[in-house]
Amino acid sequence: MKKILVLCTGNSCRSQMAEGYLRMFSDGKAEIFSAGIESHGLNPLAIKVMQEDGVDISNHTSNRIDELDNLKFDYVITVCDSAKESCPVFPSSARTFHQNFPDPAKAQGSHEVKLELFRSVRQMIKTYSKKFIEENILKIEY
Repeated sequence: MKKILVLCTGNSCRSQMAEGYLRMFSDGKAEIFSAGIESHGLNPLAIKVMQEDGVDISNHTSNRIDELDNLKFDYVITVCDSAKESCPVFPSSARTFHQNFPDPAKAQGSHEVKLELFRSVRQMIKTYSKKFIEENILKIEY
């Protein structure tokens, strides 16, 4: 079974949402992990907007990349430029992918403004995750 790592700066929003969608779209055909260069804890707004779309990430944990040193990954996806620049070198043949998503945790304004940014980023991550699984795990032929 293929192992996928989603890597971000703090493992609180973008990588957590991607982990949730990659799990959903892979339908058990891949093992999905997420981690950060640092660990900032799971963002409650990420949990909320994912629940709105039927994906429960409330039991995810915020992990640092060094906690996963013993695993060999087939794919590593960085979801922010900071993680890409700080990404450790993996002594494996993992294929690396990069897609920078805006950081919804940095949203300013009212609660509703913050939620709208989280929802917007969620949709971008959902679209990317579905395509990634189709092209790399399910290999759907059209």
